[in-house]
Amino acid sequence: MKAVIIDDEKDSREILANYLKKYCPEITLCGFGESVATGLEQIQKHNPDVVFLDIEMPYGNGFDLLDSLTEITFETIFVTAFDSYAIRALNQSAAYYLLKPIDIDELVKAVEKIKLERTEKNYLQHARLLLENKRNSTHQKIMLPTLEGFEIVNINLILYCEGADNFTKFHFENSSPLLICRTLKYFEDILKEHRFVRIHRSYLINPDFVVRYSKGKGGFVTMKNNQELEISVNKKQEFLNLFES
Repeated sequence: MKAVIIDDEKDSREILANYLKKYCPEITLCGFGESVATGLEQIQKHNPDVVFLDIEMPYGNGFDLLDSLTEITFETIFVTAFDSYAIRALNQSAAYYLLKPIDIDELVKAVEKIKLERTEKNYLQHARLLLENKRNSTHQKIMLPTLEGFEIVNINLILYCEGADNFTKFHFENSSPLLICRTLKYFEDILKEHRFVRIHRSYLINPDFVVRYSKGKGGFVTMKNNQELEISVNKKQEFLNLFES
């Protein structure tokens, strides 16, 4: 697979290039960019299969670069120093990312995932969803990886999420549940900025679909689908705070 590295830090570009050469023989490096402008030049020149893209750069960021393209014909692996907002956005779109300093095992896994995605013809969806969410702040979507591929759903249609070990079951208003092989904590970190609240170790709910609260030690909440869910004592006040005027 042909690849381009776009990063404003020379040392970072060289380290990543050396790692790819040594540990990812399926990758052929074609070019380097150090800004949005030079990155676009390299993409247009080489038509890569994969772009390793730094998020924070001078005079724009990695999202700006993708947004300037009329068509995305490559898969993207984002490379970034830790930034909680950026990570939540990337996770929401199921995008691939590497945290600096780059871990070799994580790099190899990301490249392997890209190979699989291209084989299954599911690639390009991550960047498209990321940009769609960036442009439309009202109707945000999330990509949910399934055993058969993935589902893209509107976040505002999720009633609640139910956790069980390493799985999370998504419940919707007018469609069948989806069982996803990710923990409830994983989705809590992504969905909390959309007002979702953890009311129990097993439940993460969308408060927009609450129709009734019943008092008790912790209490119970009834969702729009008439499902009654228990509220943990230590989560009760956080839940009630959402409904204070």
